[in-house]
Amino acid sequence: MDIDIKIIQKLRQETGAGMLDCQKALQESKGDLEEAKRILRKKGKKIANQKENRETRAGLIEAYIHAGGKVGAMIELTCETDFVARNEEFKNLAHDLAMQVAATNPLYLTPEDIPEEVLEKEKEIIKDQLPDDKKKPEIIDKIIQGKLDKYFSEVCLLKQPFIKDDKLIIEDLIANKIAKIGENIKIKRFVRFSLS
Repeated sequence: MDIDIKIIQKLRQETGAGMLDCQKALQESKGDLEEAKRILRKKGKKIANQKENRETRAGLIEAYIHAGGKVGAMIELTCETDFVARNEEFKNLAHDLAMQVAATNPLYLTPEDIPEEVLEKEKEIIKDQLPDDKKKPEIIDKIIQGKLDKYFSEVCLLKQPFIKDDKLIIEDLIANKIAKIGENIKIKRFVRFSLS
């Protein structure tokens, strides 16, 4: 199937993927732009999973101060080589992530970082909010998991929707960059400052 070069360029601009990858994704999706984006995200996750155990010793610390100087954030983003750490794409990712931290104030990096007692309290709150209409236990478990997933998307940086594209979560944004750059990338730590 021949794909119009303008559609390939549009997909490349929206995703940052290579031209050939965009063309293949569009061919696989029979020209459906949204499906091609999903295909590229899956490919990015697969590549990221293959690289996740590689050591990250280089990187940079990025700071973002919001207009007015009342909110700021710092993030330590690591990669495998100093060459990538100086790459403009990597620097832009670090800046976007620092801006994300300033805007959304995440408390943890991943759901696994949430202390067990905090998670148990959250589950208790969710259970207390459920109506007493005698639903099956498996339905109740699904409701609880859905509400926990929403909680994770609020308090865990990697599970949050990206502020520049809410169809993309931070975890997928990083996976896409890993696929594009070809090195493992990890957020080591972050901090947010705010004047009360």
